[in-house]
Amino acid sequence: MMMSGPMRVLATGVVVLAAVAVVGAKYRHYVFNPWTRDGQVRAQVVQIAPRVSGPIIDLPILDNRLVEQGDLLFAIDPRTFQAAMDQARADLDQTRDNLEALAKQVDAEEAVVASSKASISQAEAALSGYQASVLQDRQERDRQVELQKQGATSTRSVERAIASYQTSVDQELSARAKLAQARASLLQSEAGLAKARAQLGAVGDANAQLRAAKAALTQAELDLAFTRVTAPVKGYVTNLNLRQGSQAVTNQPALALVDVASFWVDAFFRETIMEDIRPGRRAVVTLMSYPDRPLLGRVDSIGWGIAQNDGSTGFNLLPNVEPSFEWIRLAQRVPVRVVLDELPEGVELRVGTTASVLVMDEAHSGEPLKPVAAPTALQ
Repeated sequence: MMMSGPMRVLATGVVVLAAVAVVGAKYRHYVFNPWTRDGQVRAQVVQIAPRVSGPIIDLPILDNRLVEQGDLLFAIDPRTFQAAMDQARADLDQTRDNLEALAKQVDAEEAVVASSKASISQAEAALSGYQASVLQDRQERDRQVELQKQGATSTRSVERAIASYQTSVDQELSARAKLAQARASLLQSEAGLAKARAQLGAVGDANAQLRAAKAALTQAELDLAFTRVTAPVKGYVTNLNLRQGSQAVTNQPALALVDVASFWVDAFFRETIMEDIRPGRRAVVTLMSYPDRPLLGRVDSIGWGIAQNDGSTGFNLLPNVEPSFEWIRLAQRVPVRVVLDELPEGVELRVGTTASVLVMDEAHSGEPLKPVAAPTALQ
């Protein structure tokens, strides 16, 4: 049954009004909610720098390819570092042998000190005995001299007593000399023991020479391990300019690795609408590379400052001041960090690509959010 002319006009009008309502609702999101088309996809880019220098002998990766965490990125010629590790291990063995010899020397010096102390004890005991003999022989000599005056003893007995006393005195003097010599020997042996202990140092793992040798070996082992450079994260190799045979230089970045788990969007909003943006609010991100596949996210944080142009130091330490029109005041743009929810299948993020970002207002933040792509005119 054919529609009459007025009915066709009415039906057409209803369809047009419905389409206008849908388009109007879509635009309303981007008129009454904070939005910007000055957005950029960002990610953590890990600069891979070797810890040691040397020629690259293995380069299994390709540019713009995905690597897993722990995959080999490139290998440096290990022969020099293997030799250094072998030398460090030999030095450690030599150090242990030297310390063992020094420990035995300390034991020997301790034995010498003990022997010197025993000699002193013997010399002191001998001196005490000779001193008692001197005292006894002196008394006997004096007694014999007194008896001789009384005529009660013979001259021979007196002479014998005097000779015995002189012998005791000589023996005492000899004992004193031996005691002094034993004490001097003790001082010398104690000095030798102190020197041996100083050369040995601390005992066991606390010994400085042993710790230094172990540290040198550990460093050599690390340097050898550093010849194999692996991926610290799962990511994409990008802008690869290395070639097999190239010289890797210590702490000089050799390649970049884009961390696949670190993507976010930096959206730059005008300062005039910042009061409507809060951390935690829902956001809709429309990538220029996928204009019909909006992504859901949320505001993670808001920047607390931007660099100024006017007033920065310029030539001759004078401030830079850019000319401006008094009747035009451009709003500054503040960076807002937006983290994305799970990406739909088929959407790939690339660092530096452009995006439009819509932040939902308070009325919509608690409702289930259906992403609506930014209108083409606003992208």
